[in-house]
Amino acid sequence: MESFPQHTQAILDRVNAVIDGKPEAARTALTVLLAGGHLLVEDVPGVGKTMLARTLASAIGGTVARIQFTPDLLPTDITGVSVYDQARREFEFKPGPVFANVVIGDEINRASAKTQSALLECMAEGQVTADGTTYRLAAPFMVVATQNPVEMDGTFPLPEAQRDRFTARISMGYPDAAAEATMLADHGGGSPLAGLGPVVSVADAARLVEHVRGIHVSDAVREYIVALGAATRSHPQLRLGASPRALLQLQAAARAEAALSGRDWVLPDDVRTVAVPVLAHRLILDRRAGASSAEELVRSVLSDVRVPAEPSARGR
Repeated sequence: MESFPQHTQAILDRVNAVIDGKPEAARTALTVLLAGGHLLVEDVPGVGKTMLARTLASAIGGTVARIQFTPDLLPTDITGVSVYDQARREFEFKPGPVFANVVIGDEINRASAKTQSALLECMAEGQVTADGTTYRLAAPFMVVATQNPVEMDGTFPLPEAQRDRFTARISMGYPDAAAEATMLADHGGGSPLAGLGPVVSVADAARLVEHVRGIHVSDAVREYIVALGAATRSHPQLRLGASPRALLQLQAAARAEAALSGRDWVLPDDVRTVAVPVLAHRLILDRRAGASSAEELVRSVLSDVRVPAEPSARGR
């Protein structure tokens, strides 16, 4: 796809222009988009989680919906509800905000687990089932959710099944002094997104995702991904390792990383680059074993599992 570098660079430039000093977060967000996945952005309030989601959404043509998650939010407030039409004497399905190309779930862990579970079918299968009828969602479809740390008041922990639907999790962190000064100078007068249109169309975004699906993965790299997953499942400091879905999404993210690097084949280094954001949030630590952070355990697994020889463009 000849236009791939131009389109992806345009999206990156847009995100970096709005979110000062966070190029790694911007690249990971784009990687998840290209992988056809969903992104979880976790950090304390006020560091740009929602702005990152809004910026990525604004860069993509198509429909955008925002859901503000609150304790009283109901599952039907997300997926939609059937309403009785008295004139026609039948029920009519009214689609909810999840029927959009990009769905921004703001503070997702302020809603109950029951409400959070309304996204499970949407994120895994790209559809909504209501009253026995299945409705397909828009394509491409991406959920960009933000959450506050679970230690903060009024939050609910995300269920394991919900976390496993997110391709990657990132933390924003505070910007450095220079980036913060730039933010005050450039964005102090209003919204940095005011007047900005999309940089790619929805059709372009769909073609980018389709292009990434065609990136070649050698048998050796697949075996490496499987070995990483097996290492997490047998790790003495982990109570729950990576699921088969996690390995599928690790492969998809590695394909996106390879494409962004200008290659049409995946290297082991692509897998290693995306492994921490893709795997860490899915792992459950065994506190009795004195486990450190999930991120450190993923890095430990990466150092322990043998890296295969890198396939070349000719010998892939």
